[in-house]
Amino acid sequence: MAKKRNSLPTSTSDRIFDTCNIIFMIIVVVVMLYPFLNVLAISFNQSQDTVKGGITIWPRAFTLDNYKKILEYDTLLIGLKNSVLRTVLGTALGVFCDSMIAYTLSRKDYRARKFISTFLAMTLYFSGGLVPGYMLIRDLHLMNTFLVYIIPGMVSVFNIFIIRSFIDGLPISLQESAKLDGANDFVIYWRVILPLCKPVLATIALFIAVGQWNSWFDTYLYNSMNPNLTTLQFELVKIMQNTNSTTNVNAQTAEKLANMVTPESIKMAVTIFVTVPVLLIYPFLQKYFMQGMILGAVKD
Repeated sequence: MAKKRNSLPTSTSDRIFDTCNIIFMIIVVVVMLYPFLNVLAISFNQSQDTVKGGITIWPRAFTLDNYKKILEYDTLLIGLKNSVLRTVLGTALGVFCDSMIAYTLSRKDYRARKFISTFLAMTLYFSGGLVPGYMLIRDLHLMNTFLVYIIPGMVSVFNIFIIRSFIDGLPISLQESAKLDGANDFVIYWRVILPLCKPVLATIALFIAVGQWNSWFDTYLYNSMNPNLTTLQFELVKIMQNTNSTTNVNAQTAEKLANMVTPESIKMAVTIFVTVPVLLIYPFLQKYFMQGMILGAVKD
């Protein structure tokens, strides 16, 4: 029986390279994880103790008061519900619309594909601006409605081009075989193209979901006067602003300050509160995310 080859590096230079590579990667991991662990530690640390400094990756005086302070706001649950709803609906409709347009533009027999692709590409370089966009939303009667969170983001040119690039890399014989079997364009799109586009669709879904979840400026522009249409991010911005102003006013009184949370602790708790949902979803999409970015960007 032949001897098994040693998988470890045999030369001294290979060993030195692997050792340096491992050390470098450990440093990178520490640099990337430390800020998040530090924010997490401060969010669970007693506010007045945090002012002393010296918090690293473990809370020195553990407490839940920072999170309790956030949950005291009545509109927070309403904002959480609206944020989850806009993220789910916005992501589903965005992926559906972007993928359908991308499939249409990938068709070789579609005569207007070059003109429409050029027209869409121009929107990546030129924008109407904030004021014309606000006037458009107003004229469409989307002010103070939930649809203002969904309709403007249903089509993204950047996402369309990514999906189209992925579809262009699929064998055209699959569509031709489906046509010979009597399938129409929508059946080919739904039963042939979409199942093969899972990696790139997962990538686009992650882009859209994170954008919808983190969005707050559209709430400020269009729905700030309607508390029933508020979003989580908008409410957290107001919490941070109110905490800053309140703490500055009472900072002169030591007795009152002792019973309050500091803006720094509230900011850290807010950061963790909005980051954890994305961190919980990303591991499930990581495999598709990497495949979608690689396969969608490279075409034979």
